[in-house]
Formats: sequence, structure tokens, C-alpha cells
Amino acid sequence: MELLIPIVLVGVMWFFMSRSTKKQQQERQNTLNAMKAGDDVITIGGLHGVLSEVNDKTVVLDCEGIYLEFEKSAVKTVKPGTTAVTDTVQTEIVPEATVEKTEAAEEDITENDKD
Repeated sequence: MELLIPIVLVGVMWFFMSRSTKKQQQERQNTLNAMKAGDDVITIGGLHGVLSEVNDKTVVLDCEGIYLEFEKSAVKTVKPGTTAVTDTVQTEIVPEATVEKTEAAEEDITENDKD
């Protein structure tokens, strides 16, 4: 009877520890499966980069223009993708008649300045 209590305690402790471990493994697997191009990642070696490609077992990491291929299991941390801020240039289409009127108006101004 004295030996039964420690065995039960060890069994209960083992059950909770294995449950916690399985939960962490499942969460990590879900994180790795949810990776997509554009996500920021950190590898187990401490390399920071942006995912360029995600394959079945490997990922291609863009580290400031240098593309490196790693196993998915080498990814330690995944941060959801950040959209790169790009400057957008807006162009305005102006009919030719308006351009001609504007040029004529500019010529009038320059002639008036000469007087």
C-alpha cells in the first residue's frame, strides 16, 4: 500500500506532462502549416527573414535579397506577414486639348512677364 501512492502520483504527473507536450507539439505543427509567403520568421539559428516560398518540407527565406532554403522544422518563430509599404505613383491622364490650353496660358504669362 505504501508503494501504491507514489506510483499513482508518478502516473498522474506523467499523464499531465505528456498532455502538455502533445499540446505544444500540435500548436507548433499548426503554426508551421499555417506559414505563407510574406510572413516574418526567425530560424533556430537566429536568422531573421521573410518567407519567399513555402513547400511541403522546406521554406525559402529572403534575407535582404539573399534567398536561403531551410527545412520547415528549422523555423523557430513565425510572425504574421507584414505588407511592404510601397510608394504608389498616381498618374493623371489629361486630354491633349487641356495640355494645349495650359501651354498657351503659360506662354501668355511669360509674355506678360517680359513687358
